Amino acid sequence: MSLRLSKSQNRKAMELASAIASDLSGICKDVFSIQIVPPGWINFELTHSTLATWLQSLVVGSCGEEGEINSKFKTCTERRQSIQNSKLKNSCLLPPLSQCPVPNSLFAVEYAHARCCSLVLLADREGLIKLREPVPNTSPAFWDVISPNPLPWLNCNGTLRLNHPDERRLIGELIQVVDKIECPDVNSSVKWEKVALNLSQAFEKFWSNCRIWGEVKITSPELAQARLGLLMATQSVLKFVLEENLGVFAPLEL
Repeated sequence: MSLRLSKSQNRKAMELASAIASDLSGICKDVFSIQIVPPGWINFELTHSTLATWLQSLVVGSCGEEGEINSKFKTCTERRQSIQNSKLKNSCLLPPLSQCPVPNSLFAVEYAHARCCSLVLLADREGLIKLREPVPNTSPAFWDVISPNPLPWLNCNGTLRLNHPDERRLIGELIQVVDKIECPDVNSSVKWEKVALNLSQAFEKFWSNCRIWGEVKITSPELAQARLGLLMATQSVLKFVLEENLGVFAPLEL
């Protein structure tokens, strides 16, 4: 912005960038940290507390009045639940997965979703977290976590516990997917299958390299719980993309 305005305003780009950044800092300093970089770029970075609040909202579906993504999730979930209840009343059970053909590429996405669900339920059984309804009939859009609530995203210094490159990669993918859901580009169609695959692949990398059980559970239970939170957030977004954007049932288990 400052680079574009510098010629028309007859001012140096860095000077304009500083002025713009100063105004923005007064409005959203609690949401973003802002840095000016030559020749006049303005870099924004979410604060750790904002990112923690956002991740928590993906888990439990409560990010306040401005949480448009949550209202979309809830509306779609209620519609999906109504359809499922109707099927159950009519004794029309879902056929086995083998009788519900889906593109082969989406199996990896369904697997990632089901894996997330099974790991969360395992964590509840082992007491790492406590869920209000630990045995759902279908995969939930959000998790009703009793404890810890909120999840320990931040350490005692107020910084995010999730610092592993694969944790950050997964968070980055979640941000991109939610951006596409909330703010679709009207000038281009979103390739939701590719979006879902990228997210599932980021989850697989995270799960392969970021342990939750074993030594981590014993020595760093808060880190294990934060990683479970990231896993729950991933499940909620995968469910939405599978069911609402791809029209594919999001299985609780495979």
